[in-house]
Amino acid sequence: MVASTASGEREGWSSRSAFILAAVGAAVGLGNVWRFPTLAGENGGGAFVLFYVACVFLLGLPLVISEIFIGRTGQDDAVGSIRKVAEKSGASGAWSAFGILGVIAAFLIVSFYSVVAGWVLYYVGVMGGDFVSALLAGDPFRGALIGESQEAIQGRMGDLFASPALLLSMHLAFMGVTLFIVARGIGSGIEAAATILMPMFFVLLIAITIYGAFVGDMDEAVAFLFTPDWSKLTPQVMNTALGQALFSLSLGVAGLITYGSYIKGASGLGPTSLTIAFADTGVALLSGLMIFPIVFAVGLDPAAGPTLVFQTLPFAFQTMPAGALIGLLFFILILVAAVTSSISLLEVPTAWGIGEMGWSRRKSSLIFGGGAFLVGIACLLGYNVWSDVRLLAFWPLFAELDILDTVDGFTGKVMLPLGAFFTAIFVGWKADRSLVEKMTGISGIWLSVWRFLIAWLCPLAVGTILITGLFPAILGD
Repeated sequence: MVASTASGEREGWSSRSAFILAAVGAAVGLGNVWRFPTLAGENGGGAFVLFYVACVFLLGLPLVISEIFIGRTGQDDAVGSIRKVAEKSGASGAWSAFGILGVIAAFLIVSFYSVVAGWVLYYVGVMGGDFVSALLAGDPFRGALIGESQEAIQGRMGDLFASPALLLSMHLAFMGVTLFIVARGIGSGIEAAATILMPMFFVLLIAITIYGAFVGDMDEAVAFLFTPDWSKLTPQVMNTALGQALFSLSLGVAGLITYGSYIKGASGLGPTSLTIAFADTGVALLSGLMIFPIVFAVGLDPAAGPTLVFQTLPFAFQTMPAGALIGLLFFILILVAAVTSSISLLEVPTAWGIGEMGWSRRKSSLIFGGGAFLVGIACLLGYNVWSDVRLLAFWPLFAELDILDTVDGFTGKVMLPLGAFFTAIFVGWKADRSLVEKMTGISGIWLSVWRFLIAWLCPLAVGTILITGLFPAILGD
């Protein structure tokens, strides 16, 4: 049962399945449903996809096990959990510094993540209004946005960016939902949300994928996603796939450390982590199979980039049977994924405030949720009022980026790889072997394989992501 904070006991998941649902929800987000299809399209499909899957299981899975191990062992916020594992392993408590890095990264990410999720919320409203119009017209199975030109449909994004008030209202609504769930705690907040939202997410994902199989070009989509052209697997593409594996599993931001700390009782971390990795990868692949049949069926460009979801697909839904309904369900699907990820991001600093500062859950969530909202305001103003502001103008890598892209780029290129790198070094080289074996339930050859991957392969690969991200000229960019 979930422990009561009123009794002084720390909160926890009610069951292993509850933890898995919440952890999958943390991993499954915009990175899977929006970013993965975007990157797959931009990087040539099959070779990128297969290399990405290999990265998930050779690099992502060992890191998932490591983060959950730290949290489950420490039974505290990210910083406190790392400190306790270090103490039990005879290592310096200074290792907890990379937990602080994760807390700051999660806080910054949820601030701009809420702004981007606000775009999704806006499109839910647009498609919802269109579907209501279809119902009132007695034609619920018509295409979406009938009568609008392609230019008008694609211009909605620009109109949204040009309106600070609209961006702010969407950001406020989304952050409000995230804050409400986190403030309610583990049992009645995060676990309850995951128990409702994740089954809903999977039903929508499978239903829209089946729809795409019938009305779209599934054969071309399958060939694009799973037939590798190895000539396209350049160092840049491999580096992108490595980064996406970390991003999609929410590694490096201490989210799984925090969620792992709420595990009560015995639970083998190997099978649990494998389930999370399989589910996360499955969602990414299904998202590709959901989106690309529709894209190919109407002759659109799969390499459209970040505009694929917000500008390309709404036009595609116009020409599809029941496009008004499917368009609405599609953006609801993305919104659900965004909510489950955002609550895990906000929970990281909230748990830190509770564990390290002694604040109540309500106070901690309000402080960090409110702070993230304010940072998000700066991010959204970067598209209009502050469009000339360049936060890191002195750094060539970020010199031309607006506020949101700067925060996104800095967390993604610097903070996440650093967090994952230190996690790998800490668990692979500093954590006591007997403690690892006891807490993970992994032993024998599998323990040796995991320790090799986390101690050698992960630091090398993540270090490569960090260096090439900061110095892209190395790869010829």
